[in-house]
Amino acid sequence: MERATPSSALLRSSPSLHARVAGLVGLLVLASGTFARVVGSRLVVHGDTAATAANLLASELLYRLGMLGSLAMMIAWLFYALLLRSLLRPAGRALASTMLALVLAAVPLYMLNQAHAYGALLSATSGALDRVGLYLELQRFGALSAGIFFGLWLVPLGLLVLRSGFLPKTIGILLLVGSPGYLILFVQGFLVPESEPTLWSNPFLAVTHLAELSLLLWLLVRGVNVDRWEERAAAGPVAAALG
Repeated sequence: MERATPSSALLRSSPSLHARVAGLVGLLVLASGTFARVVGSRLVVHGDTAATAANLLASELLYRLGMLGSLAMMIAWLFYALLLRSLLRPAGRALASTMLALVLAAVPLYMLNQAHAYGALLSATSGALDRVGLYLELQRFGALSAGIFFGLWLVPLGLLVLRSGFLPKTIGILLLVGSPGYLILFVQGFLVPESEPTLWSNPFLAVTHLAELSLLLWLLVRGVNVDRWEERAAAGPVAAALG
């Protein structure tokens, strides 16, 4: 028998409230990640290390806040995954655990990669322009590498949504179709770096963002079909394992 926890008690008493909490945390992932990307796009000038270093020195606080945004995104994503695991476990325990494991692999990789971003700032402060470019390139590759897991976790997540019966199947299909987006981005960024910033060179990534946004907004606004969730939960561990 599973040990009762406050989160499991909330889930049993109000699946829709649990879903809305998950949607709210997902919104925090989106907001912090968007802020970090906007800061990076404003301060980092691709191909011009001198201009980038000047921007970092002129807007050091903003750059530091951007790094905090990246760290906050990972913390929020971890809690988002934990909430989704509890919510979607009735649709398949093994898949839910796999989804969480992929997130657990990505979070420390991405967070440690912020050390490269900090190294770029320290190098700009000391006037070592060559190191600014080196650290930013290492950060870029680290983010691309972590992005592999950003794509992989969408596969079990999409399958869980598709099987659940208490969330729209369309969202599950979009998650599965969009799952190659980050994987393609890694290949592009590693083999053909010039193509990486162009979203429309990777249509799958557009589907990825649409699918992720659709899921968190559905959770936030609509929650889940409580009757269907309770049916799946009442079926017990065997049904969940079989999906």
